[in-house]
Amino acid sequence: MKLRRHPLLVSLVSAAFGILACLAVVNLVPEPQELREPLPHHLASSDEQLRLSMGALFGSNYVPGNKVETLVNGVAIFPSMLEAIRQARQTITFETYIYWRGDIAVAFADALAAKAREGASVKVLLDWVGSVPMDEALIERMQQAGVEVVRFRPVAWYTLDRLNNRTHRKLLVVDGRIGFTGGVGIADEWNGDARTPDEWRDNHYRVEGPAVAEMQAAFAEHWIEATGELLLGDRFFPKVEPVGEHAAQVVVSSTHQRNVMHLMLMTALASAQKTIRIATPYFVPDELTRRQLIEARRRGVAVLILVPGPQTDARLVRKASRHFWGELLEAGVRISEYQPTFFHAKLAVIDDAWTSVGSTNIDARALRLNDEANVNLFDRRFAAEQIAIFDRDMAASRPYSLDDWHGRPASQKVTDWAASLARSQI
Repeated sequence: MKLRRHPLLVSLVSAAFGILACLAVVNLVPEPQELREPLPHHLASSDEQLRLSMGALFGSNYVPGNKVETLVNGVAIFPSMLEAIRQARQTITFETYIYWRGDIAVAFADALAAKAREGASVKVLLDWVGSVPMDEALIERMQQAGVEVVRFRPVAWYTLDRLNNRTHRKLLVVDGRIGFTGGVGIADEWNGDARTPDEWRDNHYRVEGPAVAEMQAAFAEHWIEATGELLLGDRFFPKVEPVGEHAAQVVVSSTHQRNVMHLMLMTALASAQKTIRIATPYFVPDELTRRQLIEARRRGVAVLILVPGPQTDARLVRKASRHFWGELLEAGVRISEYQPTFFHAKLAVIDDAWTSVGSTNIDARALRLNDEANVNLFDRRFAAEQIAIFDRDMAASRPYSLDDWHGRPASQKVTDWAASLARSQI
């Protein structure tokens, strides 16, 4: 059959290709940037006006009266999360990008199912892409017990324009009073204490206090998109009295305001007076981020970047990252590669004053494509604790020098360059 004899068929095929091309453009074209130049160093990290400005611009204001506990590696993270689930009285809301297989996946499914059988409201939101490797039997087990398990943005005709926009948030909220966020996924890869390549290195954070309502609101935003149900009432948003001394800000990026994380990061980098510390498993900084870091170096700020070494789950990202290191190293930025296992912790500390923790990486996918959630603190004691953890990780890392970068084999330079072409999607 010749298509030219069937003009209607030709029109339909052409229209289909046109639609597919438009969807590809919508999903693959990089998000526009609001900023065109690095931010000037107008407000220092020690300036009270910086806290007020960031509270007004990005997410919630700084909510006082919280207790934020740092959990290092699965050996501390998973028992704390599971204990909170088992102690739940009324509600559990849980959103995650990665939920895979193994003993930890089973332990969470069993704990969530047990609470649902007791009569608690248990809502689980899994990213459709991130949870593809999940054992479907675990979903059935939870659903049979009464857990509401929903996949976020599954492939359908009405989600094709957002296929590339995933939820990368990692939020667990229990009774609206206790929240968890950080870098960990629900999989055995995170179990243990980062002693071998089979035990990944990560941080997670337990938050108790009024700021948990902001974490619950972040979950509720995605839950209503996925299900049409609006979460209301004191089961989800109880009145919470102050329980600690941390003032915390919850910042989320969403489909229509993804650049908020990028703007927040640029604002923080511009405020640095002495030291910038960044730990991230995926470091593919865009041109503006690189220029912001180089501007910090020009005013004498020490910049320390901690990334994975040979142990990684994304070699393409490592290669793309390395392609951009030359100008940073020439400016005096110190880049170190963690050696013992895959490094997955996400942390930014400016001077000894401001800290940001949560799900956000330093790459286009986190800063422009994914929906993320972070907790920020202007708290010197909390910053000192994170710096001590950062320093321990640096001690287990190998510095990467400008000589190392120039001395790469030609084949590695070519593959690094080729990987960098995909930077808008990784």
